Amino acid sequence: MRKSMEQQKKEKEVEGRRKGERVPHVLVFPFPAVGHVNCMLRLAQLLCLSDLRVTFLHTEYNYDRLRRNPEHVDYFRHWPSFKYRTISDGLPMESPRSAKDLEELWMSMTARTKPLLREMLSSDAGGTEEVTCIIADGILSFAADVGRELGIPTIAFRTVSVCSFWSYFCAPQLVEAGELPFQEDADLDCPIQGVPGMETFLRRRDLSSFLRGKELYSPATAFVLNETQKNAKASALIFNTFEDLEGPILSHVRALRSTIYTIGPLHALIRSKLHEQYPHQSKSFPPKFGTGLCEEDGSYLQWLDSKPPKSVVYVSFGSLTIVTRDELLEFWHGLVNSGKFFLWVIRPDMVSGDGILEDVIPAGLEEGTKERGLMLGWVSQEQVLGHDAVGGFLTHSGWNSTLESIVAGVPMVCWPYFADQQINSRFADEVWGIGLDIKDKGDRRTVEQSVRDLIENKNERLRQSADRMAMLARKAVAKGGSSYDSFDRLIQSIKAAS
Repeated sequence: MRKSMEQQKKEKEVEGRRKGERVPHVLVFPFPAVGHVNCMLRLAQLLCLSDLRVTFLHTEYNYDRLRRNPEHVDYFRHWPSFKYRTISDGLPMESPRSAKDLEELWMSMTARTKPLLREMLSSDAGGTEEVTCIIADGILSFAADVGRELGIPTIAFRTVSVCSFWSYFCAPQLVEAGELPFQEDADLDCPIQGVPGMETFLRRRDLSSFLRGKELYSPATAFVLNETQKNAKASALIFNTFEDLEGPILSHVRALRSTIYTIGPLHALIRSKLHEQYPHQSKSFPPKFGTGLCEEDGSYLQWLDSKPPKSVVYVSFGSLTIVTRDELLEFWHGLVNSGKFFLWVIRPDMVSGDGILEDVIPAGLEEGTKERGLMLGWVSQEQVLGHDAVGGFLTHSGWNSTLESIVAGVPMVCWPYFADQQINSRFADEVWGIGLDIKDKGDRRTVEQSVRDLIENKNERLRQSADRMAMLARKAVAKGGSSYDSFDRLIQSIKAAS
C-alpha cells in the first residue's frame, strides 16, 4: 500500500535522528499583511518539503483570525515538521490594520515586537526548539538585528518584485538628481531617468505611491526606503521571481548584493517539488492553499464550469485596496457594459464609507450582474486563474497576483492601488507585454474597452506574450530550471549554516 506523505516525512525524520543528524530549524517571520503571509507560507511549505523543521511566526492578531478557519489548520497537519508560533505586534486586538493603518503597524512592530523576538529566541537557545536560521520579511530588518545579536544566520525575503525593490533603492539618487519630489499636479507622463535599466520607459506615474508628492516625506515612505537600503547589507536576499522575467533588473541588484536567491513563482515551484517527490499524490494533495486569513466562498466553481473557455474576466483588487463608492460604480458599469461574464471579488471592507452593496443600485447594473456576473467576498485565486473559463484578469497588480496570472497564462488589465503595484503594472504592459496598464484612469469606458480587448482577443500580441511567459515560468521551476536550482542552493546554504 502506498505510504502517505505524512508517513514518509516521519520516517525521514526518524532516520535522520538515528544517524545523529541535526535537522535545521528555520523561523519564518512575515510582515503580517495577507500578501506577505501568503508568499512566505509558500516558502515555509517548500522548506518542509526539503526536510527542514519550520516555525512560522504569526502575530497574535493574525493567528486569532486563522483559528477561525479550521480548513487551513487542517491543511498543515500534513506537514509534521511545521508549526505555528505567535508574537504580539504591539497593537490592540481591535485595531483595524487596514492599508491606511500600515504605518502604525510598522512602527509598533519595530518598537515592541523586536524585544519580544529577542526574548523568544534567547530562551530557546540550547534547547530542542533552538532556531538555526531566520528568514525574515525584508521590511522587518529588526529581525536581522536580533539574529546578529544572537549569532543566528538571517536571510531577508522581499515579497515585492525586483523592479519595485530597485526603484525604492534608487530613490535617494532620484532626490539628489532633482527628479524627486514632484508636485501632485505635475505632468505624470514626464520620464524618469535615474533608475538604471528603466531609463527608456519609466514615467512619474509608474513610481510607487510612496514616492509621489507629499508622500515622499511621510514616515511610511521613510520606513520603506530605509528598510530597502538595509537589505543591501543583508547576508543574502530572496525574491519570489525568476530570471527570464526580471533578469535585466536583477543584474543591477546583484552588483550590490551577490548572494541572491530567485525562487519564484513559489506556488509553481511547490507543484514542481510535490510532483517530483510524490508523483502519485501530487495532483490530489494539497487540494488548494491559502493564508487562512480570509474566508473563501466556494460557490464559484460550478458557475465557472458552466461558462465557455476564456469567456470570463476575473476581477480582484487584493486584500488591502480601498475604493470609493464612485470608483466601484465606474468599474461595475464598465464590466456590465462590456457584455462579458465576470467573477468579481469584493471584500466586505473594500469600499470606503458606507457599504455600496447596501445602497440603492442602478437597475441596469443589477440586471447585468444577474445575467453575466458573480460577486463574492473571497476565492482561491490560484484555482480561479487556472480555470479554463477565465480569459482575463482585472487586477491591482500586487506581486502575488501578477505571478499567479503569469503562471496561468492569463493576460491582465492593471489598475494599481499603492506600493509596488504602480511599477508592476508598467512592466506588465510596456516590458513583458502581458497586460494593459490603465493606472490613474478606471473610468467605465476604459474598463469596458480593456475587458473586451482581453476576452475578444483583440490584442493578439498580449495573448502570445502571456503564453510565452507562462512557458518560461514553468521552465524556471522545473528540474534544472533557474528557480529550481536557486532554491536548492538556498537549502544547501541553510543546512551548511546549521
